[in-house]
Amino acid sequence: MADLGQKPYRGRQLAEWLYGRGAKSFEEMDNLPLSLRHSLKERFDLWQPSLARRLEDPNGTVRYVLELGDGCLTEAVALPATGRLTVCFSTQVGCAFGCIFCATGKLGLSRSLLAGEMLAQLAVVAADFPDTRISNAVAMGQGEPFANYEATLAALRMMNNPQLFGIGARHITVSSAGLIPQIKRFAGEPEQFTLAISLHSAEQRTRDYLMPGFSAQPLYKLRQALVSYMAETSRRVSLEYALIEGVNDSKQSLASLLAFCDVPAPGFHVNLLSLNQISGFLPDAPALQRASSGALKRFEQDLLRAGLSVTRRVSKGETIAAACGQLAHR
Repeated sequence: MADLGQKPYRGRQLAEWLYGRGAKSFEEMDNLPLSLRHSLKERFDLWQPSLARRLEDPNGTVRYVLELGDGCLTEAVALPATGRLTVCFSTQVGCAFGCIFCATGKLGLSRSLLAGEMLAQLAVVAADFPDTRISNAVAMGQGEPFANYEATLAALRMMNNPQLFGIGARHITVSSAGLIPQIKRFAGEPEQFTLAISLHSAEQRTRDYLMPGFSAQPLYKLRQALVSYMAETSRRVSLEYALIEGVNDSKQSLASLLAFCDVPAPGFHVNLLSLNQISGFLPDAPALQRASSGALKRFEQDLLRAGLSVTRRVSKGETIAAACGQLAHR
């Protein structure tokens, strides 16, 4: 707006039209001067994503496949629950890192999303749930958020902006597989956004097998970065751990995880997950199996005995390929 000779408040008005109201044309922005609307129309294309597909799980989870202005597809998931509505949004189209248990990784990376393309996902969900305010947002859809750092942070700040979505910073989570330089940078951001790390193994060889794209981010350096992050921010980090039969569910795997989590306060929160299957709709995916309920219970009990904060994440949306690791435009 400054470049166009306008007052700063015009920028706030424009942002509200774009991200709060989902405007489809500059003409409808009737609180902007006509001359400004003409200038914007001359300089910029304005589009909103089109809904390519909407799928709803019996438990109420909704998956959206959205077509962007250049024809690329992205995905978002709405997770309604009593008293809250969480949106899992994507930060990239596909993903470059190739984790073997993740369908998105099989797509490869097409491109990173713009901040507005992330916000548009929330706008689609908000329009679909007109009577429920979005209370939580998680960058846990397609892509590695920290590989698209600038755009992701811009989107988080607009989600947090009380004049737009007004989601509390502590209710906005970035889920990264652990890009160490960006973790260090994230610690210095002024907002109290939440950080989750997809760990899945505390043993280097096993993690390299599961997550080959992160083999250049060794576990000891990742742990150091996370300990420094918690010391600097005084905020706990969540570790995501999907138990896979015969891969990361052994007693040794558990001992390694306990050793990884032996850090000063505020310490780690461990989020235990059951593996979501992808081999059924991706024939070339490895036939990994979720660990037994006994292994899950053993991990939970031993982590609790060690004084750690632990939860079991209930998988939602698996019947519509909307659960963690299943987003692949299908």
